[in-house]
Amino acid sequence: MTSGNLESFARSLTLEDATLGVDPRLSSGVNQTQAPPTGDPRPEHDPLRTALGVYVTVHGHFYQPPRENPYLNAIERQSSAAPFHDWNERIHHECYRPNAFARILNDRGELVGIVNNYEYLSFNIGPTLMSWLERYDIETYRRILEADRKSCERLNGHGNAIAQAYNHMILPLANKRDKYTQIRWGKVDFRSRFGRDPEGMWLAETAVDYATLEALVSEGIRFIVLAPSQAQRCRPLPNRDQADSPWREVGGGQIDPIQPYRCFLPNGDRNRDYIDIFFYDGPISRDMGFNDVLSSSQHFAGRIGQAVRGDHRSAQLISVATDGETFGHHKRGTEKALAYALTEEFPQRGWTVTNFAHFLSLNPPTWEVELKPVTAWSCSHGVGRWQEDCGCGGGGLWNQQWRRPLRDSLDWLRDQLVRVYEEAGAKLFRAPWQARDEYIDVVRDRSPNSINRFLAQHQSHKLTASEKVDALRLLEMQRHTLLMYTSCGWFFEELSRPEGVQILRYAARAIELAGDVAGIQLEKNFVKRLTAAPSNVDVFQNGAEVYRQLVAPAQITPAQVAAHYAISSLFTPYSQDQRVYCYTVHQADYQLQRMGALTLAVGQIQMISEITRESTNLVFAVLHLGGWDFHCCIQPFTGRRSYSQLKENLFEALKQASAAQTILTMSRLFGDQSFSLQDLFAEERHRIMRLLSQETLTRLDQLYTQVYRDNYGVLMAFHRDHLEVPQELQVAAEIAIGHRAVISLQALERETSDLTSSNLQFCLSHLSELEAIATEANHLHCQLKLPEISQILERLILRSLWHLLHNFNPKTVETDTQLLERLIDLGNQLHLNLPLDRVQELYLKSLHSEILPQFSLWQIYQHETQKGGQTSQVSGAWDQSQIRQLLLLGQKLSLDVSPWLSQL
Repeated sequence: MTSGNLESFARSLTLEDATLGVDPRLSSGVNQTQAPPTGDPRPEHDPLRTALGVYVTVHGHFYQPPRENPYLNAIERQSSAAPFHDWNERIHHECYRPNAFARILNDRGELVGIVNNYEYLSFNIGPTLMSWLERYDIETYRRILEADRKSCERLNGHGNAIAQAYNHMILPLANKRDKYTQIRWGKVDFRSRFGRDPEGMWLAETAVDYATLEALVSEGIRFIVLAPSQAQRCRPLPNRDQADSPWREVGGGQIDPIQPYRCFLPNGDRNRDYIDIFFYDGPISRDMGFNDVLSSSQHFAGRIGQAVRGDHRSAQLISVATDGETFGHHKRGTEKALAYALTEEFPQRGWTVTNFAHFLSLNPPTWEVELKPVTAWSCSHGVGRWQEDCGCGGGGLWNQQWRRPLRDSLDWLRDQLVRVYEEAGAKLFRAPWQARDEYIDVVRDRSPNSINRFLAQHQSHKLTASEKVDALRLLEMQRHTLLMYTSCGWFFEELSRPEGVQILRYAARAIELAGDVAGIQLEKNFVKRLTAAPSNVDVFQNGAEVYRQLVAPAQITPAQVAAHYAISSLFTPYSQDQRVYCYTVHQADYQLQRMGALTLAVGQIQMISEITRESTNLVFAVLHLGGWDFHCCIQPFTGRRSYSQLKENLFEALKQASAAQTILTMSRLFGDQSFSLQDLFAEERHRIMRLLSQETLTRLDQLYTQVYRDNYGVLMAFHRDHLEVPQELQVAAEIAIGHRAVISLQALERETSDLTSSNLQFCLSHLSELEAIATEANHLHCQLKLPEISQILERLILRSLWHLLHNFNPKTVETDTQLLERLIDLGNQLHLNLPLDRVQELYLKSLHSEILPQFSLWQIYQHETQKGGQTSQVSGAWDQSQIRQLLLLGQKLSLDVSPWLSQL
């Protein structure tokens, strides 16, 4: 065998499994789900092509409500989600990403393989959540899209993903026009991401009525998923020569969920006016959410097995549905049990893992169903949870009497905004409501080209610049009108919760936009109506006070954005064009002068909204008096001459080195309104607060370090004699040692930014110092709780591994792997419990694409040599010691590499 053929043969052994999907040592997994349980290779016995045996569908409804500030189009920091920035980020860390990289572990807790759960789950992901994922974690976002594509390939063109009505509105309570827009926006958003039309659609809270079904049928949706309690009666579909069978009452949740049902629209054409419905298994779905069914894959499979019928001659579907957040957020670590169940437990039992669309293609309905008039899965009173005090979502002494007045107030506002939209929109759009339906294209892509293309398509005449702004304001007004009906606002027990406040903020923004376009004043009347919505919290009393205290103060003006820019400019040198949330700020002029402790900046800027394209020209002056004291003023730009005079007057006042004189001049030129540090948006305010605190913290670090050094012997004596250490001394030790650790880690990070043999010794020197620090911390029982230590060390390990694998150098592999192992040991010595998920993922990918092919080459070379064959070492092949070092590194990262290590 020649060296070239040898290398080709070796690679063919492993490339089939060289993915980040399921480890090749898993006995079944993907391959098992693609083969019939009988092992019969004939197509007519393939359960993926012929309805045969037991099918299992696990559906996850992944959703987060829109949390963006309506004025900034960004989510602000949510302290309740700490240590994460906001709840989207926290739940993403616990659920969305772990399901894209679900771990398969052996009984020693070592990583065997990684499964993309979305490839085997039926799922819908709310468009608002998908937009967030696309923006903040493109890797997970792409894994989700890839999972749907792979499921299409496996399941005869039927993907796992289904669409969702756009922003989780309760459709039976929506007017007809809003129903259609919600469905159309959901379809377009789905198509733009997954590259195909959706076959099914998830309804918010599975809330449904026949008017909603009519809209779904009209928009080409083939199936939906409901709770068994939503069915009223069912019967076999009649054959042409048969009379209609009698109806069977199943109103108590007694419908058989192992098959799909056909639901015909009243008074419609039975040949085309119908939708197919799957009813998930209610008891198992409840157990997934409220019992320990997901504690292991065996428990999960055993519970599903209880629903399997003994007769396997015809196809039966066991389908379950739950909030996707169950897998990892509500129940920590359950994404692992889910991954093993979908790829191992279910196939081993001969069950075919599928999705609703695929099963429907194999097994069309043979029964029809009629639904109860208006129902949802989370309310036993129809849809009372979103309009009345029905008791659902309540508890204790609090009531939900606010629900009806809130909905009535929003309905009134919606109808007022309809009139504004129709009257003003008729002057700008050829067909205003069609323009709204297609505005989703702009929501998905707010680039100037996208906006111009949209307006050119829908304008009734060539629009002026101001008319374009009004057109976009009207459409944004309608978008916020839809957002104010997001179901979460009614779901819980109190109006003043964040969910209720958020939908009122959308209402406030819609009111403001209506006023900008039409000059109409709706806020006063709207707030008056909210007085009828009683709050359970004494400080609020009613919805009007919730609005005044929590909604109105959160409204943002262009002047506030300009003040944010002005104060931030003292700490961040801005380029000529700077993005500030959803504004592009063009800096036409900027001048800064310092006089003693005072700093004054004066500037002229143009702010352009990326949402409505409205432009505002402003002048600012910001005075920093030192410390936390800022005085910022804003006014419209009225011309270069007056701006030049204003600058001259301000800097002339500064020359007197008098803060009072400068502030008096600013007040005379700008008026009495001013902004301070407190008026900055929270994100930037916190950053500046940290910068301003840095000098003080540095002095404190030095002070604590001195205290620690002066009392080191005393500390050691207390620890040696097992006495309780004085808190002041222990705190000084932890702060001093933690500070040293951060400084050393930062230095090491700088050195490893470009790992070369020349700077490797510097890296090892810093690492030795860090190991000494860890030893010192352990001797003194110090707990280093600085989050930056973990963050820096995790980045260092990931960067070092990437360098080792992508710039593989046989001459330095021993040193490179030792560096990595010492970094990992350092994390253990510091008791950091480092999250090395991304490190494991990077290693596992390289294991299958690079390390195992080299292992196979070595195996074949050894085999040929032992036989006495004439073979030569393949050019570029690794030797035994190099392969062993890399496999030992995998072992260090808690991967199961024992099958290969044992052969070395």
